[in-house]
Amino acid sequence: MDSTGSFVLDIDRIRKDARKTIEDGAVTPDYKADPQEIIEMLSAALATEWLCVLRYTQHSLAAKGIHAEAVAEHFKEHAAQEQEHAGMLAKRIEQLGGTVHLDPRAMAEKSHTQYRECDNLIDMIKENLVAERIAIEAYSASIRFIGDKDPTTRRVLEEILEVEEEHADEMADLLVAHNPEDKLN
Repeated sequence: MDSTGSFVLDIDRIRKDARKTIEDGAVTPDYKADPQEIIEMLSAALATEWLCVLRYTQHSLAAKGIHAEAVAEHFKEHAAQEQEHAGMLAKRIEQLGGTVHLDPRAMAEKSHTQYRECDNLIDMIKENLVAERIAIEAYSASIRFIGDKDPTTRRVLEEILEVEEEHADEMADLLVAHNPEDKLN
């Protein structure tokens, strides 16, 4: 913007900067965030998504009981969606100049959620609902932190957050449907 509030681009500066920092890829001089800080944030989110993939997959395979088939299908679908989220996060890490690390021990340490196997359908639903609620809080905090410093990462996280909220709603509905005496507050 110029002094009158009109939109003005200093295209000569933009062209010069684009050539000068070409090795930085998508991270231009106008990038307002600390790329390393965002990469660390995204790496923790990536670890969380992979643990969710594993937990949902294990629950889809271990679900037993009269209602297990339908619930297992939800778990299987959620596992696939969590894996899509992992791919989105990995892509953004690479765009920011980071390296994706998938060491299972490191992912377990970085993850916001925990990996817990359960032996009954209600506990599986509860565990997945807790994990979704943790993910919602973590993504919401990350989005607030990023603000307007990195619109691309913010949009990626907002897209993932929307699906995590849908997952939480589905798990809450499944919990009420399969365990009506358990009141949700």
